[in-house]
Amino acid sequence: MDGVVAKYVSQKISKTRWRPVSHTTLQQPEIFATGSWDNEDNKISIWSIGSNGVPAMEDEFEGDPQLVCELRHDGDVLDLQTLSVSQSWARAHHYPSDNAPCTGVVCNSPEIVTVGEDGRIITFRADHETVTRIIDNADSSTIHAVTYLKTSEILTVNSIGQLKLWDLRQQGNSPSQILSLSGDRVPLHCVGRHPNQQHIVATGGQDGMLCVWDVRQGNTPFSLMEAHSAEMWEVHFHPTNPDHLFTCSEDGSLLHWETSSQDTPSFLQGGRNNSMMSRSAMAPAGGNQSIISAWLNGDSSKGRLETTHMLPSQTLSVNSLDVLGQCLVCGTDGEAIFVNGQVPV
Repeated sequence: MDGVVAKYVSQKISKTRWRPVSHTTLQQPEIFATGSWDNEDNKISIWSIGSNGVPAMEDEFEGDPQLVCELRHDGDVLDLQTLSVSQSWARAHHYPSDNAPCTGVVCNSPEIVTVGEDGRIITFRADHETVTRIIDNADSSTIHAVTYLKTSEILTVNSIGQLKLWDLRQQGNSPSQILSLSGDRVPLHCVGRHPNQQHIVATGGQDGMLCVWDVRQGNTPFSLMEAHSAEMWEVHFHPTNPDHLFTCSEDGSLLHWETSSQDTPSFLQGGRNNSMMSRSAMAPAGGNQSIISAWLNGDSSKGRLETTHMLPSQTLSVNSLDVLGQCLVCGTDGEAIFVNGQVPV
């Protein structure tokens, strides 16, 4: 596929993350990190898609990722975030007689929040060697992921299909709000927050469905869309163009979702394939509907969504993705990293 570079790395990749760049510049990201899992020796690796000081031709993607450095990691890498301070906390998550997997981490520098299989929520500061707070028994089931909604509010998803909102200013061990899918308690594996409208989040889980929630209104999702045929591992809104959303799955696919609005025609240009319907059918009936209403319009939102497969034909799980500017990186159980430097956003 145009713009896609594959790098085979001889290890199953569980997490991929770009090093942030300033949103106020036109600079595209060049450095990303990966973590591995299910290998004899797992690693955190740093990669560059730059050319070691040799400038690229104008509008040319640098291409093959080059390994900058790597560090052995004890155990599977279950989440990965970038921070400018080096620190470690041993046995933060644990059972009475053994370590417990730390399943998710989110940073709002210098604050760090982790969640785990032990049902705990733990807060840290990057410039402190000790834990700042532990919410014991935050959940009776595994907490799979966490994200910030506001500076003092986080949201977690768990293995029985619940979203829980936590106000970190409160000292109690109870969430301020619980949301859930009706019917079967399908485990939720991932959550992504809208970068501009913090009350809007997207989740994915064991059934491969994409759910969009407005945490201000009601306790059930606004939109449910069939996305993948197996577990959805990650969901990310584009950080600066949130009418674009990306999901990846155990079924070996990575999908690019786009909302359609007459107010935002930029991404309607060009010859993209639409796997859901023709472009002429996607425009909303009224020209004044916002991007946000498209995400929150229930099943009818399908009339303003198109999806594009971002990878060549895959058979093994796509475990992680990250998107920044026009650059997307993902990691797979096929021991490959894919980088696309021409994402149309």
